[in-house]
Amino acid sequence: MLLYMIYEAFRNKVVEKDLHLQGFPSAFNGLRLYFISDIHWRKVSLSMVEQLKGKVDLMVIGGDLAEKRVPYERIEHNLRLLASVAPVFFVWGNNDYELDVQKLDACIRGAGIRQLVNETVCFKKNGDNLLFVGVDDHTQDRDRLDQALKGTGEGYRILLTHNPDIIQNIKTKHQIGLILSGHTHGGQIRIFGWGLREKGGIKQVGESVLVISNGYGTTTLPLRLGAPAETHLFTLYSKTSA
Repeated sequence: MLLYMIYEAFRNKVVEKDLHLQGFPSAFNGLRLYFISDIHWRKVSLSMVEQLKGKVDLMVIGGDLAEKRVPYERIEHNLRLLASVAPVFFVWGNNDYELDVQKLDACIRGAGIRQLVNETVCFKKNGDNLLFVGVDDHTQDRDRLDQALKGTGEGYRILLTHNPDIIQNIKTKHQIGLILSGHTHGGQIRIFGWGLREKGGIKQVGESVLVISNGYGTTTLPLRLGAPAETHLFTLYSKTSA
């Protein structure tokens, strides 16, 4: 059992899935979005990254890139490896704040990765707008969604957040179509299907599609059961094109 729990903790599983989303702009149909969260102590697999090359248009690191005492050399290695695949967005998680914030910020910037800290980036194509809205860590009440959305204009909105609990603050006026989150580790260790947090997955919550990833790494103990390590490769489409 212990060996199996270690195996689940160190899997390099890429969950590939097409998402057909209501209101997603047709000009961006086929956008390939890679999502990885909760790396913590893990060293990103070179073989996994090599398999992603040529298959990804944009990457998102969903917080908890590291935690206290993780060597900066490992952080830099992981960032360089991910940035070699495609442009990367990063949002902060609660464990990231255990490190020297200025030093971690320098590592992220040095890898050419764009941080979204309560701000929005808009992509335009053939008259359609696709907005990536990144908020700071919700766990520590650093998220400012209204600030991130201020003056952004119309478009399909993808919210990048570490903590899925932000869903409780999402209102119709925010017009969030898709939410990418991690943080929970899927409960990390689930006994007979039960865990401290719900298992990762995709569900409709109000008008938003909420993605909760089990995450790539672990905290405290490098063990998992019933919530294997995972990353995601989503191909996005308008629901009308399904």
